[in-house]
Amino acid sequence: MSHDEGTYGPDEERAETLREIGEEIRGESSESKLVAAILYRVSDLYDPDEETSPRDIYVNMREIIRTKES
Repeated sequence: MSHDEGTYGPDEERAETLREIGEEIRGESSESKLVAAILYRVSDLYDPDEETSPRDIYVNMREIIRTKES
């Protein structure tokens, strides 16, 4: 499923910024690792080499959170 180009078009600078923030906040706690993972997944919306949608990211992160909780 491709993303809506009008809303989430390629923006390499935005993708890189989100990934840099993810690197900065990634720490030892599971919460900081989770937030960093979310930022990395959201950055894929703006990466011209990735095809994803907000729904894809939501489903992926929901599964990660469910796995973490069990």
